[in-house]
Amino acid sequence: MATVVFYEKPGCSGNQRQKALLLAAGHHIIAKNLLAEAWRAQELRAFFGQLPVSDWFNPNAPDLKSGLIQPDQLDEHSALALMLANPLLIRRPLLQVGEQRHVGFDQEQIDQWIGLSIKNDQNLEQCSKTLAQTSCRHD
Repeated sequence: MATVVFYEKPGCSGNQRQKALLLAAGHHIIAKNLLAEAWRAQELRAFFGQLPVSDWFNPNAPDLKSGLIQPDQLDEHSALALMLANPLLIRRPLLQVGEQRHVGFDQEQIDQWIGLSIKNDQNLEQCSKTLAQTSCRHD
């Protein structure tokens, strides 16, 4: 199975559920704090591939939920600058296996990429606090 470098927000229950699925599939996880990483724009950009800029952002981030930041109106350079200044804006998790990098936890894509032995019927990218009908201010 794969060794997955898993950039997460420590304490995020969504990231915990995502890691549990990877572990159940037999993968080895190296968890890193996404918020404490000394990101460079080029390094961070590599995780986003061909995704549109709006898909790079954590939809649960307070600045997005409030409308202060509107990712669909940003160019690549501006988006990266905002994320480097405030890593809470980065969609989670960031995943790396070897030289391949991905953002987010789309179970179908993960299964095709490295394999998942089981799948969870829940949307594992949605904040668990949002699922419980409460605000997710710390994401």
